[in-house]
This record gives sequence, structure tokens and C-alpha cells, in this order.
Amino acid sequence: MPLRQEAAEGVKDMSGNRSVVFRGTENMQVKDLDFPKLEMPNGKKAPHGVVLKIVASNICGSDLHIYRGSFPVPDGMVLGHEMTGEVVELGSDVEFLKEGDLVSVPFNVACGRCRNCRNGRTEVCQTCNPDVNCAAYGFNLGDWDGGQAEYLFVPYADFQLLKFPDRDQAMEKIRDLTLLSDILPTAFHGLMEAGAKPGSTVYLAGAGPVGRCGAAAARLLGASCIIVGDYDKDRLDLVKRNGCETIDLNEDVPLQDQIEKILGEPMVDCAVDYVGTEAHGIGKEASNQDPAHAINQVIDATRAGGATGVVGVYGPDPLADSEAERKGVYPIDFGNAWIKSPKITAGQAPIMHYNYNLMQAILWDRMPYLSDMLNTKVISLDEVPQAYADFNQGSAEKYIIDPHGMIKA
Repeated sequence: MPLRQEAAEGVKDMSGNRSVVFRGTENMQVKDLDFPKLEMPNGKKAPHGVVLKIVASNICGSDLHIYRGSFPVPDGMVLGHEMTGEVVELGSDVEFLKEGDLVSVPFNVACGRCRNCRNGRTEVCQTCNPDVNCAAYGFNLGDWDGGQAEYLFVPYADFQLLKFPDRDQAMEKIRDLTLLSDILPTAFHGLMEAGAKPGSTVYLAGAGPVGRCGAAAARLLGASCIIVGDYDKDRLDLVKRNGCETIDLNEDVPLQDQIEKILGEPMVDCAVDYVGTEAHGIGKEASNQDPAHAINQVIDATRAGGATGVVGVYGPDPLADSEAERKGVYPIDFGNAWIKSPKITAGQAPIMHYNYNLMQAILWDRMPYLSDMLNTKVISLDEVPQAYADFNQGSAEKYIIDPHGMIKA
């Protein structure tokens, strides 16, 4: 289907919305949908909302859970929860934004009014999903359409959106700033919950995009030794050339022994799980997928009295082997955790708690290694289905969707 043309010079045709939709396991399609309305999923008017023209929308590792069928969503759902956009339409109650503003969208949908939001816990908003205290774009968490599309409706805009102070400066750094909607604050959150600080020794499970953001964030925090474990050589090379130590989890050597070979002692101060349910074992068990592997690995890697962050996605997995795991019940080595007495924190990150400060770190060039570590690649909407397939096969690239051709090569 041909792309729609502009209605007139300088005026965008906003009669439709080309979007990436889920049409079943490993089947992503680009479809023409209606232009977003200023209304909530239940049909209620949303004068507090805006419509964004999407400048950048990324493919996340969490999207692969949906793509593979381990996180069920309705057929036809628009995917995508990592968005940066330009305000093109405002509701009558929006006071602090204007048309043309460039903004980052936190992936947590949050009202700013409930008890949890007022306490800064926007990842567990109590009102934006009638089924559970958690809402997100592009997931089956409140029926919020995702942003792998030309346009997106965002509610509670004054509260939720992070405005970039200078549009031109932001566009020059858009490949890094687009990470603020999810994976950079998520990675940072995992480290903060694990107590990372200057001089900390750190083990990170997973060298996918969020794990690589974790490595970048650990550098920003001043961690001394940053160790990243994964199975993919290309992904490990990306972090190794940016100042990290690496562990090839295909090697049939216990994790503590591999850490000791690097560090001189078998455990670290802080460990973070950036993998989630689609984790694998070590060495002979590397081909064995088990949702508990990554959590147990980071518990094993954390010293007594240390701390562990778990930000990989967990939940009921219909593709799991056991009935318990299909219900979201996993065999965690809690005896090992109990005797070590670590702090363990799990769950989504409250993106708004971190995104402003991380934006400033990017704008002031405090993370010059970020783009190289993430290995970003800009693609069009029409290239998205193939990008999902490549990412599913282990591509080491971080895909940034540019629906309107606004990002410089």
C-alpha cells in the first residue's frame, strides 16, 4: 500500500496512522489504522492528553516476549513502548506543552493522581488499567496502543511527558535520547536497587540492549569492575570494547569461578538480572531455557549482604514447560538467597524517577560511549517486520524506528 501524501505543503495528512500490529506469533505487519483520538481506551474524552507525531520508536527485548508468544496480547494490538515524539495536537486542559515540543514518553502509563503516582511509584499506577495496578503502552496492560506507528495518543500529558529543552540539540542526540522512554532508566533502576555506587563491583546478566544500557549506567555511576554475562559473542564484544569484563556463559564453568578469575573473589557487591523469563543455563545447560535461571544466577553472584535487582520481565508464560511456570510460579533458589541476606528488588522501573537526570547526562556528554555500546540502527516502518525477525535471531543491533524520516543518517 503506498504511503499517504501530505495534504498540502507544510500540512501533514493526519487522516490515518500507519502502525506495526501483532497478528500472531512471529507475525508483525504494518497496517493503516485510524488517526488517534483524544480519548481513553474506554472511550472517555481525554482533554488532558496529546497526540504525538512519532520521531523515534524502538524495538525492545520485551517486544520479543510478545513476538514469540510468551507474553500474550490481543490480535491486532499496536506494539511499541519506547517512544519519542513531537506534539501535534493538544487537549483543552493541557497547560505546559505546546505544538512542536519534542518529548520523551515514559513507557509506564500513569495518571499522576492516585496514591502510588503521588508517591513517585508511576510503575504501579492504580487507575490506568482496570485489571491490575500497572499500565503500559503496547502491552496487554490496559489496552493502550503502542508507539511503533506514525502517531500516538498520550494521556495525562502535563504529568507524564519529558520535554527536551532544545529541539535542535535533542535531534542531534536523538539516538541516545530515545533510550529514555524505557531501557536506560530501567537499567539504571536495576543498578540503583542493587546499591551500585562508585567503586562497586557489578555483575550484569544479559548483554541485550537493556543489559548494555546497564553496563553504560554502571560506568556513569562509577562502578569499578563491571562484568557482563551472555552467550552471544557479538553482544559481549560491544561491552568489552567499552570498558567491561565479560563472561561467555556457554563455557561449562560455574559462574562464581568465572567471576573469581576476573575479580579475585567469587562474588560481587551488586548483580542485576536483565534477562527475564527466557533465560538459559550455563555451560552444558546453555541450551536449556528455564525462567528461573537468570534470577538464580544473580543470586549466586551476589555476595552475602549485597543486593540484587531483577528488572527482566517475568509473569505467566504460556510457552513454559511446567504448569507452575505457565502460571508464573518459578523455582527460585530462596535458600541461597536467605542465607546470604541480600536485598532483592523486582519489578518495572518508575521511568519518571530517573529520566530527567539521565537526559541531562546525555545532553552534557557524560555518556559518550552509549551509542557505540547500544549499536543503534535506524529503520523505517516498512523494515520493522524483518527487524523483529533479525532481533529474534540474536541480532546485536538496537533498532530505532523512524516513521517520518526525521533522524539524520
